[in-house]
Amino acid sequence: MSSVKIECVASEGFRIGESPVWDEKEGALLCVDITGRKVCRWSPAAKQVQTVPVDAPVSSVALRKSGDYVITLGTRFATLKWKEQLVTTITHVDKDKPNNRFNDGKVDPAGRYFAGTMAEEIRPAVLERRQGSLYTLCSDLSVVKHFDQVDISNGLDWSLDHKTFFYIDSLSYSVDAFDYDLQTGKIGNRRSIYRLEKEESIPDGMCIDTEGKLWVACYDGGRVIRLDPETGKRLQTVKLPVDKTTSCCFGGKDYSEMYVTSASDGMDKEWLSRQPQAGGLFKITGLGVKGVPPYPFAG
Repeated sequence: MSSVKIECVASEGFRIGESPVWDEKEGALLCVDITGRKVCRWSPAAKQVQTVPVDAPVSSVALRKSGDYVITLGTRFATLKWKEQLVTTITHVDKDKPNNRFNDGKVDPAGRYFAGTMAEEIRPAVLERRQGSLYTLCSDLSVVKHFDQVDISNGLDWSLDHKTFFYIDSLSYSVDAFDYDLQTGKIGNRRSIYRLEKEESIPDGMCIDTEGKLWVACYDGGRVIRLDPETGKRLQTVKLPVDKTTSCCFGGKDYSEMYVTSASDGMDKEWLSRQPQAGGLFKITGLGVKGVPPYPFAG
């Protein structure tokens, strides 16, 4: 193993930092602050964070083929024009569930935007159970609902051969796999490939590396773990100086850097004084593996 280095590159004090995604064109890292209601873009060159405020909890951001971005906010899929700071709703989901909001989302290799919902939290990880669903926004802007009865729809990614969809419903404490059809976007045959250990706490965001191994951020576990989806074994643990690690992605010019978002919601003064970087954005180098560039939404 090369020597792993962890650095807090932006101490923004995000309430719930989430959905990191590398924007190669801008040479910048995008992410959101869900309860802070903003989409953020951190530029390593300028060493500063730009933000676009929005009018609802914003839970994920993705690249768009035609330029700019797509986001999930409240229970809406929407487009975001960065320079104009303009948000335009594409469509609504969960109309019968006013207490719901979207959570994590990601674009599949065919350009569809997968994202799931959950009930609003009373406190972190405390909420009405089984209120969420997993959806796909297709390139023609139609929406497909895959299944419901979800607690906290979270991390997602696809295998390198595009035949498996990986998914986390946080309160199941499991990383699951589905058969996945790239042509149709259909998923089926759900099974668990890894169950989290007690000290790993709650599985949150997830990404895949070029060796086909999964990286999972562990909320309240203060770590990212590397898993082999074939064997169900944990291969590596990287601990961070904050407990509430929320999600991870690879970025940088050759996708060899890992970026990890974190949260500060639910932490009292004493806890925050022990972890002053809570809610910060972290960069991990020296992992010795690279990530897969994000796919843009085709609609």
